[in-house]
Amino acid sequence: MEEAYLNTPVGTLRIKGDEQGITEIIFLNEDIPETTVFPEVLEDAVYQLKEYFEKKRTTFSFTINLQGTDFQKRVWRNLLNIPYGKTASYLDMAKRLGDPKVIRAAASANGKNPISIVIPCHRVIGSDGSLTGYGGGLHRKKWLLEHESPSPQQTLF
Repeated sequence: MEEAYLNTPVGTLRIKGDEQGITEIIFLNEDIPETTVFPEVLEDAVYQLKEYFEKKRTTFSFTINLQGTDFQKRVWRNLLNIPYGKTASYLDMAKRLGDPKVIRAAASANGKNPISIVIPCHRVIGSDGSLTGYGGGLHRKKWLLEHESPSPQQTLF
């Protein structure tokens, strides 16, 4: 398993993976120097994440290797359907899974997402539009959602 650190506008990301794909992208609550030479198996992920933070990328194409229960994997795959610049509520997420009663279990799986940003758990918000729960911290969730929101139209007058 290879590991690297990427500094972003909202903190350091730890990226882990191997030939099977990326298994982890998480925010750390400490500053760690950025990796200077990225392991080959992580290069695509690092490059695409850098493009995301530069507003040059809205989707990702590198291979991910999900590690979790079948239900967690189902929730995480479902999150991939929330487009860049959009949000969904926890209830929406449960309904997409086919049963509104699984809202708590779906929210729990959402909170255990090991591949931040790429599996966009930050796009899940409360039914009232409030920012709730994010493993990387609400300040990062807010930043990511603002980063992904369409730029306001500028007027000439």
